[in-house]
Amino acid sequence: MRPTLLLLPGMLCDHVFWRAQCEALADLCTPCVVSYGLADSIDKMAERVLSAGPASFALAGHSMGGRVALEVVKRAPERVERLGLFCTDYRGHESEAARTVEAMSRERLLANARESGMANLARRWFVSQIAAAQAANAELIRTMTAMGARHSLQQLEAEFSAGLNRQDYAHLLAAISCPTLVCAAELDWLRPVGGHIQMAARIPHARLIVIEGSGHMVAMERPDALTAAMRDWLTAAERDPTDRHDEPLKDDACH
Repeated sequence: MRPTLLLLPGMLCDHVFWRAQCEALADLCTPCVVSYGLADSIDKMAERVLSAGPASFALAGHSMGGRVALEVVKRAPERVERLGLFCTDYRGHESEAARTVEAMSRERLLANARESGMANLARRWFVSQIAAAQAANAELIRTMTAMGARHSLQQLEAEFSAGLNRQDYAHLLAAISCPTLVCAAELDWLRPVGGHIQMAARIPHARLIVIEGSGHMVAMERPDALTAAMRDWLTAAERDPTDRHDEPLKDDACH
């Protein structure tokens, strides 16, 4: 039976972020994009993932979703058969001063959203994160803007709170035992390649790939390249034939 693949989006993202991968990998697995609702912490987001998923599953998270994935592994390592960490980080704040600066930046973004609306904020947010060569891709920008605009102000506040109060998962990495794919994007200034190199080095037997020509929004900027890497990750090792993958998904968290 086909395994379940739970896909965890980053801030201001939803099922559309993973659309290309859901379509292209459907022959290998049953993809499910988890929605966080109004969960305002990484802990609560992880609880939604565990409630939505079957007894065991493959798990991939982008950006904030990567941190949620690490929290899921921390809570229930026996349920995670494969782990994907894409354009993300495992570290907490460098200092209390750094946290304060970040809090002020997030508050300015919230004020902008209150004043000019979610669509305006989303467009600025995503354009700042993609590779410069994608700035002329009007269809991509329209799709990303609409994706962000589907979020309410309350959802944005919740996601900002979760990101601001993130934990440090450095202690967890060495204990990860499932097949792990660490994926960085060559032109991602938000989550640079260097952090992924460090992360992969700390996870036993992790595979590191760098997607060339992509910024932070890798699943939408270079969908074919990321999908190919995920296909290799999903088929790399033989699964235990006694594992069950036929449990139904629960709750309303998956789309």
